[in-house]
Amino acid sequence: MGALDSGNTAWILTSASLVFLMTPGVAFFYGGMVRAKAVLNMLMLEAAALSVTMIIWTLWGWSIAYAGNDIGGIFGDPASGFLLKDSMVAKDGVFTTTGLNGNNYPVSVDVAFQVAFAMITVGLICGAIAERVKYSTWMIFVALWITFDYAPMAHMVWNGGLLSADGAISKAIGAAAHDFAGGTVVHINAAVAALIIVLIIGKRKGFGTQPFRPHNVPFVMLGAFLLWFGWFGFNAGSAFAANGTAGYAWVSTSAATAAAMLSWGFTEKIRSGHYTAMGAASGMVAGLVGITPAADVVSPLWAIVLGAIVGILTCLACGLKFKFGYDDSLDVVGVHGVGGFTGTLLIGFFGEGTGLLAGGDWKQLVVQLVIALVAILYSAVITAIIAFALEKTIGWRVTEAQEVGGIDLADQGERAYDFAGTASSVLKEVK
Repeated sequence: MGALDSGNTAWILTSASLVFLMTPGVAFFYGGMVRAKAVLNMLMLEAAALSVTMIIWTLWGWSIAYAGNDIGGIFGDPASGFLLKDSMVAKDGVFTTTGLNGNNYPVSVDVAFQVAFAMITVGLICGAIAERVKYSTWMIFVALWITFDYAPMAHMVWNGGLLSADGAISKAIGAAAHDFAGGTVVHINAAVAALIIVLIIGKRKGFGTQPFRPHNVPFVMLGAFLLWFGWFGFNAGSAFAANGTAGYAWVSTSAATAAAMLSWGFTEKIRSGHYTAMGAASGMVAGLVGITPAADVVSPLWAIVLGAIVGILTCLACGLKFKFGYDDSLDVVGVHGVGGFTGTLLIGFFGEGTGLLAGGDWKQLVVQLVIALVAILYSAVITAIIAFALEKTIGWRVTEAQEVGGIDLADQGERAYDFAGTASSVLKEVK
């Protein structure tokens, strides 16, 4: 084991902080999209994603994902790394790291970086179930989902498990599966989970018959800009070192995101005659999603092409909920599901030296398709079990009257905006 690499340590700890910022970014992104009577509830759902995940990760999530002994290539033993005991030791009541990892930075920094990924992943699900879900049920769901879905999925893809480059699927096909920063673990996983919950809990009152307009578009734009900024930690941080791969991931991430924002805007202009701020924000996020699994293996040209393709497909996909009748409130399936699946699959075409169009053969495409499908299946089954159990026990939804009156008032006992007070103040000043 070498000496501490302060450059790597600083970069990954900074990246962890950037990824942490993404969940508040999602809170603003989603919070602006909902109606004024539901914005506090959305912000609170994201706060629970941060807090509950942090506790579960410290107790056993880290062990299941990365520290525990492998069990069948699916998950790690939750007991062997319980309370981070394989990662840290107690000394005079203060926890200090026992050693360095392969890139010569403390294991505690790995814990920080990976828990931020877990937070944002479960936080993405909130957008699909907006305006109708009880905070208490959501907190329980987060604890269960991180334990039985996210942590095992992270183990399978990033810790030598079934879906990894060294896993059984890659060996059987003869090509190394590639997911640089979370096309399967984060985006496909969250989107499938979101769809399953939506199908179980049902639609909002008025879905398909009345408009659900965003109450604060500047919030949405702010959230999108924060996400683009935070994504530098998400993707460039996934190089796990302060090196050229990190630098290139920054570049490819921005190139794809810019292309997606523009292609979404052009698609929107053709369809509706406008370049909207909502479209720009959604296009940014779609591009970030699409490049995530591929940021280190596609050339600048293919990064731009990938982003453009993802921008168009996700823009079109967001209308599918009206065709098929599922109430994905804020288009988690359309943006993260379609974007994550497309980005994962396009490595099979654009991956440098392995993709069909970049010097490889068909095997890379096959392995990317298989790991995406397995991720979909795993997420669907585990989420269905958890979500159905919660529906049949404590229930997911507030009452219809509470939903119509505003979930903020029903669940949080607060309002985001004191419209009545503001009006009264104005009248007093006029008098």
